[in-house]
Amino acid sequence: MSALHTPVLAWYDTAARELPWRSDGATPWGVMVSEFMLQQTPVKRVLPVYEEWLRRWPTPQALAGEPAGEAVRAWGRLGYPRRALRLHAAATAITEQYGGAVPSDHARLLALPGVGEYTAAAVASFAFRQRHAVLDTNVRRVFARAVTGQEYPANATTAAERRTATALLPDDAETAATWAVAVMELGALVCTARSPECGRCPIARACAWRQAGSPPWEGPARRGQSYEGTDRQVRGKLLAVLREAPEAVTQAQLDAVWADGVQRARALDGLVTDGLVEPVAPGVYRLPR
Repeated sequence: MSALHTPVLAWYDTAARELPWRSDGATPWGVMVSEFMLQQTPVKRVLPVYEEWLRRWPTPQALAGEPAGEAVRAWGRLGYPRRALRLHAAATAITEQYGGAVPSDHARLLALPGVGEYTAAAVASFAFRQRHAVLDTNVRRVFARAVTGQEYPANATTAAERRTATALLPDDAETAATWAVAVMELGALVCTARSPECGRCPIARACAWRQAGSPPWEGPARRGQSYEGTDRQVRGKLLAVLREAPEAVTQAQLDAVWADGVQRARALDGLVTDGLVEPVAPGVYRLPR
């Protein structure tokens, strides 16, 4: 393990990005907000929204005190806006159940609305410096290459990956918390999906994938998610109209943003089903309250 721990921790000490959720002044709430926003969204897109969010809602109570629709509005174009609703629901639960303090206990974090296995471990580790295996896409890719000798991990997290991540955790909680974010940073900056920079990787000599000759992926084809012309794009356009309007909007205003009436209706129905849009009268819609 020292063949991995020592070089990765040393690399992180000098190469880590300065990000607001890693600063000495970051609160557990700030860490939680960052983890919700960073799911499937790059750091450069998250930063301006994150900073404005915490200026407006520096505590869970502040967010819980406003309608859920305001969270959707402030989410802007980060994508996957249901995360905004889930974060609002988590803030409400934290306010009602824990007096506005993000719980440090992993099981209590996991019980919060919208908090899954990864987010609970990440908040417990990064905000409270606890010893947990934190498995995001970047970490899974580093372990797939360095430990198992495969270019990519499986599509879904496996029990074997969890065992590997747990076995690699340093015994000391503080070191384990740093290790968790260091491996994540390594995957984000060096051991990237498409163009890994093995020449500047601190564990290149110990990497099982490199030792095997960097064999290409032989599993199912890995295809990027399309966006143009999809229901996701239509949903985004409809939500943009609602976010920019101070009051409810009419069906005619929504119809103007997408020509395909069938697809537009399907996307709008999905937004209503997901709780992101509320019908207030026939042909009139608003963000949730």
